[in-house]
Amino acid sequence: MRKNFGAKPLCYPQPVFIIATYDGNGTPDAMNAAWGGISESDEISLCLSAGHKTVKNILERGAFTVSMADTEHLVSCDYVGLVSGNTVPDKFAKAGFHAVKSEFVDAPLIEELAVAMECKLKDYNPDTCILRGQIVNVSADERVLDRDGRIDVAKVAPIIFDPFNNEYLKIGEKAGNAFSDGKKLR
Repeated sequence: MRKNFGAKPLCYPQPVFIIATYDGNGTPDAMNAAWGGISESDEISLCLSAGHKTVKNILERGAFTVSMADTEHLVSCDYVGLVSGNTVPDKFAKAGFHAVKSEFVDAPLIEELAVAMECKLKDYNPDTCILRGQIVNVSADERVLDRDGRIDVAKVAPIIFDPFNNEYLKIGEKAGNAFSDGKKLR
C-alpha cells in the first residue's frame, strides 16, 4: 500500500546549496537553495525566483559560486535562507561567513564552506525561474582532503534537505560502490 502526496517537489536527496554573489558595490551576499542539481557535464541548474537579491546580483555580474552546506555551519546556512538580502544587506557577515574572491569568476567563495562550484551565468528564465550556470571550476579546502588528495565526504559532512519533514540530514556513510556493485546481477 502506498500513500499519495500529490504533485509536490518532494524527493531525496535535495541538496542544500549556498549561492554566493557580489552586488554592484562588491558586497558579498548568500542564499540557501535546495531546488537544483547538475544538468550537464559542466552545468548546474537552479530554480531561483527573480525577487532574490542573489538573482539580481547574478544577472548584474554574470557569476556565482555554489557551496555545499555542512553540519558545522548548519545554523549559518539556514540563516541565509531565512532572511532576504533585499532587507538585510549584511546577512553574509551576520551569518559569520567570510568571502574569498574566486580566481575563476566574479563571485565570492565562502571560506567556511569547504566545497564549491565556481560558475558563470549561462541564462535565466524569469518565467520558469530556471537559472543555468557553466561550472568553470570546483574547489575544495585542503582540510577535507584525504592523504591521496581526494575529497573525504566524512570531512565535508554535507547536509541535505528533507522536504517531507522540513529537516536537514547529514550524509557521509558509504553504502556501496558505484558502477561496480550492480555487476553481481550480470
